[in-house]
Amino acid sequence: MSQNGVGVDLDKSLGYLLKEASSALRAAMEEVLRPLEMSVTHYSCLELLAQRPGLSNSELARRAFVTRQSMNVLLQTLEREGYVTRPAEAPVGKVLPTRLTPRGRRRLEKATVAVRSVEVRMLAGMTETEQSGAFRILQSMIHSLRDGNDGA
Repeated sequence: MSQNGVGVDLDKSLGYLLKEASSALRAAMEEVLRPLEMSVTHYSCLELLAQRPGLSNSELARRAFVTRQSMNVLLQTLEREGYVTRPAEAPVGKVLPTRLTPRGRRRLEKATVAVRSVEVRMLAGMTETEQSGAFRILQSMIHSLRDGNDGA
């Protein structure tokens, strides 16, 4: 319990534990991506484009949990380095769909091996049943928070 009996007991707070797990996961991912000269956001962008070619800057930013401005700076760098392509003009409206280049795919393959090793390490002490249960529970938490479900 907190010192004065008011507030959140951090030793028993699931939200605090989730934040700690998220922070540990990000740190471990940054550690394995550093030798590849990539950040977690850089990796996330390439992975998202591999799975969903043509996403816009706004969509990539939302799915990578960064601002549109941060994603735009990253996309400009990735485009300059030959990892992604974007048309000079939007085919429809203002959206510039982004796609991975073959060079970007090769870069992603190396990063995926590194990131997968972190996930394997994270889940090493869990059975497949426990992993499936944790996945369902986390999805339920996300759904409740995004839909504003107050548990009533």
